Amino acid sequence: MFSKIFKRDEVADAAASGYQAIVQQARRADFYTRYGVPDTLDGRFDVLVLHVALVLLRLQRDRAESDRFSQALFDTLFVDLDQSLREIGVSDMSVGKRVKQMGKAFYGRLDAYRLGLEAVAGDGEQQLADALFRNLFRGETGAEPASALMAGYVVRQAAYLDALPVAEITAGKITFAAP
Repeated sequence: MFSKIFKRDEVADAAASGYQAIVQQARRADFYTRYGVPDTLDGRFDVLVLHVALVLLRLQRDRAESDRFSQALFDTLFVDLDQSLREIGVSDMSVGKRVKQMGKAFYGRLDAYRLGLEAVAGDGEQQLADALFRNLFRGETGAEPASALMAGYVVRQAAYLDALPVAEITAGKITFAAP
């Protein structure tokens, strides 16, 4: 009886599983030690967004097969961000505004990373490194070498994700190469 009332949304379930794999990758200590990303709320937000962006950029190649999953993954990210803000004590009155700011930041980063990855074939990794410098490292003086190192990681990760079958990703079975 309850199964007729509460139908499982398999796409949402797969997106939740895939999101957990993304979170696990984004929480790896390598980003904050080896790659020098600041271990702050902003740094952790940016590493998470970077990995969601990489998955969404991969899925854009197979839009017809991945649209619903992509939207569900995006929705899962922002439900998690909303809940996280509430857990750290952001007032209910401010959560909506903060989530809206995070949404703008997400779309800006998604576009910057897309352009950076597209430019890799033409001018090496510099445009991508510049985007990472601005976003992951917030333009911090001296972070240029770290952003170049991170650009290499992003290029390798994008190539790894490109090799994954879309059906595997949309089933929530997202894997990443080691940092």
